[in-house]
Amino acid sequence: MTIAFIDLAAQQARIRERIEARIRAVLDHGNYIMGPEVAELEEKLGEFCGARHVITCANGTDALELALMALGVGEGDAVFVPSFTFAATAEVVPGTGATPVFVEVDPATFNMDPESLKRAIAHARGLGLRPAVVIPVDLFGLPADYDAITPIARAEGMRVIADSAQGFGASYKGRMTGTLADITTTSFFPAKPLGCYGDGGALFTDDDELAALMRSLRVHGKGTDKYDNVRIGRNSRLDTIQAAILLEKLVIYPDEIEGRQRVAETYSRALEGCFRVPHVPEGCRSVWAQYTLVATDAAERDAVMAHLKAQGVPSVVYYPRPLHRQTAYADFPTDPAGLTTSEALAETVFSLPMHPYIEEGDQKGIISVCLSEILKSPDHWMLL
Repeated sequence: MTIAFIDLAAQQARIRERIEARIRAVLDHGNYIMGPEVAELEEKLGEFCGARHVITCANGTDALELALMALGVGEGDAVFVPSFTFAATAEVVPGTGATPVFVEVDPATFNMDPESLKRAIAHARGLGLRPAVVIPVDLFGLPADYDAITPIARAEGMRVIADSAQGFGASYKGRMTGTLADITTTSFFPAKPLGCYGDGGALFTDDDELAALMRSLRVHGKGTDKYDNVRIGRNSRLDTIQAAILLEKLVIYPDEIEGRQRVAETYSRALEGCFRVPHVPEGCRSVWAQYTLVATDAAERDAVMAHLKAQGVPSVVYYPRPLHRQTAYADFPTDPAGLTTSEALAETVFSLPMHPYIEEGDQKGIISVCLSEILKSPDHWMLL
């Protein structure tokens, strides 16, 4: 088999003519920065998720930084982030002068553990830091447990930034990502469930003042115009061509989310009992940015991934090292009870190809390759 881990070509074939027409329209009007498609996209994204304000920007990392800037985070503040995630979530914190504090994740959902957050807050206070912001991550497309996390944050006077770089379009107890926190950020990196053909990002909020502030910050801190700089800002605008591409991708996104559900359900039905399959809590819906399995141990994971590779099936480890174990972040505070779940997951998780265009035969082949390796063990035969 030769299978794409994420098949952007299949998606492009479906909508290429419409994308090319959108790009031609941009070329015709020539407004390559903050052209009309940017405002149109912001309106359509808001309609899609229910957020009152949408502010597009250059990438998902900038979105997180702009959110922290808008909330006035600075020196002496503690910002709580999960350790089992991509570096961008923590990367933006030291630049504000604040301190990232690493929190454990739940072993079932891989998302921030509320009890660990409580311990981390107490630890940060003991270090003389002011708890300021918590950033739950909607890891692999599944929303974090906001009904548990938000009351903890509010009791401490903290704001919540939802890092939904992987989760835009997912839902949590009847609400969609983009509406679950004070500010939500997302990424339109090409590999994301809703991605453009370059870098891009967005922020979502229902707060009028925060929205106006973030619109200023993304354009050099502008006031009435870009030469009236009323605050220190950034240059973080979404290119018009990328907005045009995203407008056509957004049209088919609901259908693609349904396709991702079908692929995930097929994987889980076939692989449950041989691996720990993803857990989606009641009332939640993932957009399956990744379909991630948990092996028994590192040796089993390595063997399965090697077998998949030999058969032409790609697999990836997200993430091979938790942030608190990485050189750049090793000296920052952590939950004093330890981050053993993050460490264990880093040694045992692996992700299979996931996109809405996987053919049924290819998916059966992927499953067959996984099972043919794992079922060599008599212990696993007993599970079936």
